Formats: sequence, C-alpha cells, structure tokens
Amino acid sequence: MELVLELTKGIEGYEDKLDLQTIEDYIKILIEDEYTPEKPVYISILLTGNENIQVINRDYRGKDSATDVISFAYHDSGEVEYGPYDTLGDIIISLERVEDQAGDYGHSFAREFYYVLTHGILHLLGYDHIEEEDKKEMRAREEEILEKHGYTRDK
Repeated sequence: MELVLELTKGIEGYEDKLDLQTIEDYIKILIEDEYTPEKPVYISILLTGNENIQVINRDYRGKDSATDVISFAYHDSGEVEYGPYDTLGDIIISLERVEDQAGDYGHSFAREFYYVLTHGILHLLGYDHIEEEDKKEMRAREEEILEKHGYTRDK
C-alpha cells in the first residue's frame, strides 16, 4: 500500500519525543491492517498546540475548548473520490494536550500520542463512539492496536 502523508509540525519543542519515520510506519501498518484501499492513501496530520486546536474545535465543532485530537473523515462526507488518491481525511493533534494527559494518566508521552493518533485514524476509517456499543468496539480496537505495537498503559 502506498501512503502519502502530509505531516505538519505547527509547534516547537517536541522534536526529541517524536520520530516522524516511526509515525509514518505506524500509520501505514495500521491502515494496512484495517483497510484495503484501491488507490494510494492520503492523510494529512497537523501537530499543534492547545491554542490552535481550540480555535479549530470552536470553529468546526462548536466547542470552545482545547482537545487532544480532531479528525475530519472525508469518507463520511459522502463525496465521491476523484483523482489519484483515496483521501481519508485530516487529523489535528495537540501535543500540549497529549503531554498533559500522559502525566494525568501516568504513562509515557509516546503511549498517549499513539493513542490519540490511533483514535484519529480509526475515525477516518469509519469508527465512532456516539452509541455505547460503537464506543466499546472502538475502544477495544484501539487497545488491540496499541498492544500490538507495544504502547501499553504502563509504558
């Protein structure tokens, strides 16, 4: 599977905590395990801070607060795919929020980052957590994926 990943860092200070090649490899494996695309897959990811994600959350979701991850799934829009890519969507992650949550939950920055990244990608692939049954299914799948890659709660 060919993955076209547009990864934008809109915040400084996290270079020692993130390896971009590892992120890309992780995304590719996750998508290959969950989805069979007919064309190369395109995803954009913005790594940002609380201030920026709060604006996005307010403007697009009507919630005036910072959050950890926001996904915009293009397949959910019902638009027909044109062009050379299967465009799954956009993911925005607040690294400041990830760092705070890692401390709150008592696990590593990496575990929390890959949790929110996994959560965002699963949304792009059609998972949701509005209904309780869907929430259970999505949470179980998140934990399976994280366990497979060694991002357990104690690390």
